[in-house]
Amino acid sequence: MHISFLLHNGYAIGGTVRTTYNLARTLAEHHDVEVVSVFRHRDRPVFDPGPGVRLRSLVDTRRRPARAGDGLGAEHAHPAEVFPPEDGKYPMYSALTDRLIGEHLRTTEADVVIGTRPGLNVHVARQTRRGPVRLGQEHLTLATHSRRLKLVLRGVYPRLDALTTVTEADAADYRSKLRLPGVRVEALPNSVPTPGIGPSDGTSKWVVAAGRLAPAKRYDLLIRAFSKVVVDRPDWKLRIYGGGRERDGLRTLIDELGLYNHVYLMGPAHPLEPEWAKGSIGAVTSSLESFGMTIVEAMRCGLPVVATDCPHGPGEIIRSGVDGTLVPMGDEDAVADALLRLINDDELRQRMGRAALADSERFDPSRVGARYEELMRDLMTRGSRGLHRTRGTLLGGAYAVKDALNGANRTALQGGRA
Repeated sequence: MHISFLLHNGYAIGGTVRTTYNLARTLAEHHDVEVVSVFRHRDRPVFDPGPGVRLRSLVDTRRRPARAGDGLGAEHAHPAEVFPPEDGKYPMYSALTDRLIGEHLRTTEADVVIGTRPGLNVHVARQTRRGPVRLGQEHLTLATHSRRLKLVLRGVYPRLDALTTVTEADAADYRSKLRLPGVRVEALPNSVPTPGIGPSDGTSKWVVAAGRLAPAKRYDLLIRAFSKVVVDRPDWKLRIYGGGRERDGLRTLIDELGLYNHVYLMGPAHPLEPEWAKGSIGAVTSSLESFGMTIVEAMRCGLPVVATDCPHGPGEIIRSGVDGTLVPMGDEDAVADALLRLINDDELRQRMGRAALADSERFDPSRVGARYEELMRDLMTRGSRGLHRTRGTLLGGAYAVKDALNGANRTALQGGRA
């Protein structure tokens, strides 16, 4: 098969970029694979897409800021009409990107075209020529999208052949809440390759966490929990890898709790695998995870993970009590107790680490890639995709009319205010 991914910026750092390249690299072992990056802002990508994957871009912003009126021409100063304003990346898109993405999708020779975020899925659904399978990916969750974006997707996604989510919970949300008849909705997890280093032996006295220093990650909760850990086990320490706007606040919290000799903000690290392997326990205390990539990364390095049982991913990754521990959200005492249980029991910690290493093999790119191959082959053999898309267009139009009428009725009920 000739498979073409459409990616926002394949030269940037991000979970979607990383997991797209993991999948593309695996598929390229047996298929013709390309990644089309809408934007390019540097000479080389941060992550390696793999020797068998062709990477090209549509808009080159090197040495030029990527915003309207930035020297990319008058066309880039006009707003996008295909890429939806409800997608958070909308300010970067324009009439120029509409045209270039449209030209690519109307002329592609691919058998399968894969969008990798809502706005690009809209392009794939609306502009891909007749023939290729149209597959959209959801790397976040339906629940995190605004109501307006959900309405846009409900109106356009019926023209897709399939939609993949990274968790079963999110797939269930799409099936029940968006109701996309004829669109195959499948849960296919992100993949994580085998680390190029040996796994942790579970003997170091380090707990490791990694990810953006953002409010949803709740590193404040982890730090407070660790302050209780060090009361009993002052010989253990915590490393947190990543950058973000919460750094100063977390630094202040560490100082206030007197943890400057126990908790370390390490900054971003790439590659991260050697840092996981230096630890003995992974920790994830998020209030929301669309999947839980860092959980799998830690497990693939042989670490049992203590994680909050937040929506949507941790509960589908960790077998609590076997390869890690799930604790209630927001409960710092439960986090501290779970960490101490592993810290104080060397045999348990090492046994669970071995189980994590074995169980995480199900996220290997070869296994996830095989599931994608099966899905794409099934879609290619399904007859009458043209009829399905015609029905999808009609259904989307019906949804739009219904939503407009509902909006008008709400406005009338509210005295004319939206």
